[in-house]
Amino acid sequence: MKKKLAIAASAVLAVVLLSGFRGGGWSRDPERIKQMITWKLDDKLEDLDATDAQKQAVHGVKDRLFEEGKLLAQEHQATRVEVLTQLESDYPDSQKLHGIVDARLDAVRAFAHKVVDAALEVHKVLTPEQRKELATEYRERMGVQH
Repeated sequence: MKKKLAIAASAVLAVVLLSGFRGGGWSRDPERIKQMITWKLDDKLEDLDATDAQKQAVHGVKDRLFEEGKLLAQEHQATRVEVLTQLESDYPDSQKLHGIVDARLDAVRAFAHKVVDAALEVHKVLTPEQRKELATEYRERMGVQH
């Protein structure tokens, strides 16, 4: 049961933290995106009747993860330019392009692991009742049955 709650909590945290990353992407102002994520997170924490200490801990995780996600997005933009340069070339370097793909996959994988670790941090901060409420909400939104 704890494993299921950890998975649900990580999914909820990932959705909340990454929800600002969709749509227009990073072409929008990152600080505006961070503010939108903060608002959503504040709403969720209020729904959970989180204490001030819980809010502070969760926001610390959000801020750290956001900065790492912002760096990942910036690296992705640079990668797009590099790929485009290769594809515009008369002789694109196959090894370089495959290396770029591998590097991006490794970076995204590493970030995904950080998201899981962040979710586990938040899991420890929340009460069993709060985790249950998040898991129930996640199940309803995703159409997942017991």
